[in-house]
Amino acid sequence: MKETCFSKKEIVKLLQIEDPKELQALFAEANKLAEELFDNKVYYRGLLEFSNYCTKDCYYCGLRKSNYTLKRYSMDLDEILGAALWAYRQGYASLTLQTGELTSSSRIRFVVDLIKKIKEKTNLGLTLSFGELPKEIYQELFNAGGHRYLLRIETSNPELYRKIHPENHSFETRLRCLMDLQEIGFQVGTGVMIGLPLQTFEDLADDLLFFKKFDVDMVGMGPYVPHSDTPLVKLPLQFTDKERLYLSLKMVAITRLFLKDVNIAAVTALQALHSRGRELALLGGANVIMPIITPKKYREHYSLYEGKPCVNETATQCQECLVHRLKWAGKDWGKGLWGDSPHYFARKRKRL
Repeated sequence: MKETCFSKKEIVKLLQIEDPKELQALFAEANKLAEELFDNKVYYRGLLEFSNYCTKDCYYCGLRKSNYTLKRYSMDLDEILGAALWAYRQGYASLTLQTGELTSSSRIRFVVDLIKKIKEKTNLGLTLSFGELPKEIYQELFNAGGHRYLLRIETSNPELYRKIHPENHSFETRLRCLMDLQEIGFQVGTGVMIGLPLQTFEDLADDLLFFKKFDVDMVGMGPYVPHSDTPLVKLPLQFTDKERLYLSLKMVAITRLFLKDVNIAAVTALQALHSRGRELALLGGANVIMPIITPKKYREHYSLYEGKPCVNETATQCQECLVHRLKWAGKDWGKGLWGDSPHYFARKRKRL
């Protein structure tokens, strides 16, 4: 596939597009490429948020351990397996298991056992998102049957990273984890928040260059949406909701044109800023969508940001809703397909 080489200056210029015709041309070009690469199919990743306990204290996240107003929960093994089996029977070929960061040995044993049981009962492809862990634990998760891992860098600017995290959170540790995951053999996904306080267009351009340099297989990124129970909410926003929405959509489109064959998610946070946010991302180069299958009674408590959509819906209602959303965007559901990143296989071939 022909290489597209954007300079930092060119990326900044694209991010600053405001003319509606230029914007539409950018989105249309990215959409055309995504249609060619994925045969107009959108891959589902049933999103199961099975616990909101977290050992991290990130300044932007509603799950941070110092948020004492949050009602904490952990689904038991039978509940998680029940949700996974429901997704499998509906034709979801892939599942994303997500939780606040795990650290205790008992929780690690729990998720390793969970992954093995899901693989015994289904043929679901598994994306894991459990945060920063030692390399040997990542290896255990891989051996158990996980084959994709999402660990967002949040920003590739080390200075900005330190401003949005406590002192005991390390940018270097996050990079090491991403490298460990790649070495083990995971399909590796990362991403950033878009429109953070103190963030610049140059920072976002560097984020895209980071994705390229790191050779990522999947990208999951979306707008920064404040949470009132976090320290970061005290800093003024430099972009309006609409600006953060369109900045996010531009990041999706440029990523598609720049990285080409990676999987790009139309994240739920986009819908917090616009009722058609996810569809707009699909029309601008995204090819993955994550219907929430977390049981309704837990959804409102997995509160990464405020205004999270779909918290009052059941898994069945979410599925029915997505049928209409895909139809509106003119996309087909890749039913029964794992939807692995083509870039992952190309990257493996390059390194042989």
